[in-house]
Amino acid sequence: MACHPTTVLAGRVAAGGVQGKGMVMRWLDRMPGQQRTPAGLEWWLWKRLPAVFAWGSALPVAVVAWLWFTQPDPMSALQQRDLWLAIYRLMGVVALHWTLVLTVAIGCIIVMVMKGPAYTADAYPLPQRDPG
Repeated sequence: MACHPTTVLAGRVAAGGVQGKGMVMRWLDRMPGQQRTPAGLEWWLWKRLPAVFAWGSALPVAVVAWLWFTQPDPMSALQQRDLWLAIYRLMGVVALHWTLVLTVAIGCIIVMVMKGPAYTADAYPLPQRDPG
């Protein structure tokens, strides 16, 4: 049984891909005749994620700064507790926001890759089996 010309038998890295015994395999060879799916919501979201990340981080930080600088100088223990409780809650809001932005970014990347062109894989010759 003949091997596919892109099969890697004893691989070593070369300029065009991985080479082995005179055969070359290039990473991510596109299948002929395949087309990309038109862009959709993922690109709209992807382009706006930096602004969403910045504004979603800056607004709670601005609220924390406003709370910090508008407190009276001699604060009671109850006022200090309320201030720090508000700061911790806003830190939690920022951490949640970052997690949500990261999740949406990963989802956008997955959709962009899945909508991209199809790629070929290596041929893997199956070993001969005895019919016994």
